[in-house]
Amino acid sequence: MVRLNRIYTKTGDDGTTALGDGTRTPKHHLRIAAYGTVDELSSVLGVALAQGAIGEPLRRTLIEIQNDLFDVGADLCVPGAAGDKLRITPGYTERLERALDAANEKLAPLSSFVLPGGHPAAAWLHLARTTCRRAERVVTELAASPEERERVNPEVVRYLNRLSDLLFVFARVANDDGRLDVLWSPGRNRGS
Repeated sequence: MVRLNRIYTKTGDDGTTALGDGTRTPKHHLRIAAYGTVDELSSVLGVALAQGAIGEPLRRTLIEIQNDLFDVGADLCVPGAAGDKLRITPGYTERLERALDAANEKLAPLSSFVLPGGHPAAAWLHLARTTCRRAERVVTELAASPEERERVNPEVVRYLNRLSDLLFVFARVANDDGRLDVLWSPGRNRGS
């Protein structure tokens, strides 16, 4: 259980922060950027939910995802694989896939890319999707570095990849099941 008696510790005043295993790491390290971007994604989802326009079951699923994102952050915060540490498992990703399949089932197939926008809730979900893609890029960059390769859970990458797909589909659902989607018209303004 997490217990916070004090919000400030002053231990980060030197530009470092503690990982979950206690080691001090520069705040600009890719690992910190990875779980910081995941935290940012959760905040974007919080703003989307605070708009009050997202109904059930999307709302409940997004709150579950916010909880998952704290698990993702905890996974990234503790380098390496140890049985007593919280790790993202294939079950997290499989749950997203089930939600993705269910939400996408009622949407018409696309004939073009979708421009972010439409209903405000959809626009916030598109912002969450792009923030998720950024988190995925940072995590994959972290995982590609030789000193971190074995210390990043590959299921985190799969989870974030599937989550960005789910957020795209949820944005379409929030756009009146795709009826309010604004589609890309390639070269539309070329002659202007």
